[in-house]
Amino acid sequence: MEPKIFVEEDCGNSPRRLMLKELNISFARGDAENILSHVTNDIVWESVGGKQLVGIENVRGELETLTEMQVAELKIENIITHGKAASANGMMRMKNGKKYAFCDVYLFNNSSKNAKIKVIRSYCIEV
Repeated sequence: MEPKIFVEEDCGNSPRRLMLKELNISFARGDAENILSHVTNDIVWESVGGKQLVGIENVRGELETLTEMQVAELKIENIITHGKAASANGMMRMKNGKKYAFCDVYLFNNSSKNAKIKVIRSYCIEV
């Protein structure tokens, strides 16, 4: 069953915000290929307080293991973009009842609207 998705109104009024909205929805749905289409080959994904993954294949492997998590509900509260940096935050409720607050900070490889994500720094806590 698809997760319920809730997105605050101001999270989609620019191409980069729309892309990050779709990226977070893809994460909730377990769509690794869509996520990977938006990152550079040398992507660095750091889970603050956890591990750091370097390279698209390492990120692919991690995303494949995370598909077992089964998100029941995703709420995206804010997406903020400026230049080569962006962030998104919200809440995820899992099918097992656990609830997480998250904030991801993204750094893009350039400022163009076709830029790809070079760094993701994820902050996630169980609430």
